[in-house]
Amino acid sequence: MQLNLQDIPRVKTITKSDFINHYFKTQQPVVIECAIEDWPAYSKWSLEYIKSIAADITVPLYDDRPVDYNDGFNEAHAEMKMGEYIDLLKREPTKYRIFLWNILKEIPQLQKDFKFPDFGLRLMKSLPMLFFGGRDSHTFMHYDIDLANIFHFHFEGKKQCILFDQKQSKYLYKIPHSLITREDIDFSNPDFEKWPALKNAKGWICDLNHGEVLYMPEGYWHHMKYITPGFSMSLRAIARNPKNLSKAIYNVFLMRNYDNLMRRLKGQKWIDWKNEKAITNTHKTF
Repeated sequence: MQLNLQDIPRVKTITKSDFINHYFKTQQPVVIECAIEDWPAYSKWSLEYIKSIAADITVPLYDDRPVDYNDGFNEAHAEMKMGEYIDLLKREPTKYRIFLWNILKEIPQLQKDFKFPDFGLRLMKSLPMLFFGGRDSHTFMHYDIDLANIFHFHFEGKKQCILFDQKQSKYLYKIPHSLITREDIDFSNPDFEKWPALKNAKGWICDLNHGEVLYMPEGYWHHMKYITPGFSMSLRAIARNPKNLSKAIYNVFLMRNYDNLMRRLKGQKWIDWKNEKAITNTHKTF
């Protein structure tokens, strides 16, 4: 048995008015296949190109190890020179990923290769972020701390994306005081005997290819798995829904700091308690 997922709609191109009316206002995801073919990045950006201009930059790396109470919020697990990391991606499978890597700060020249598209939302121009991963590496199921509207542009290879809206949170074994689900759930092949509530969750799925753009509405849960080595760039627009905006403010200024405080005070007991509560809270709902 597989998750209850429907294919994310795909369009070749889209006008600003159609995007706003059919996807933003309804908060539905969509893949736009031919939105960036006029960008220099469309033909230039590859792992080898990034290596050629950033080989000596030290990058933070993350893997799929469980959260440890000693880890700070989004604290990296390792570091490596970008050239060595790309060689690793191309040589063999690896769990190491890069995420939230600000290209304006690290490689300003890359900004010449892309535009900020006009989809009808005001994009945050100071926060274009890059994400890299090796074959079969994946993120935990999570949603972003600011519950932003996200445009995810993929380069090189193929990437599988599974999405759920916030209404499905009650079935996903969400960890309290955090933005992730239980880390031991394999969303590519879930164990429904161990995680029975997942049978009730209704979500979306797509494979992203080079040059395609995935729109993820405000606060959508997402699980990203690299079918092949590759990388993506995300541009974001602030949440418009007042409820989501208030959640974003709470997450940034209260939830994150409270969780870090409890890690320092209670250590691993805090992490263990949260993991157990994810199960008991979820199993109350169905």
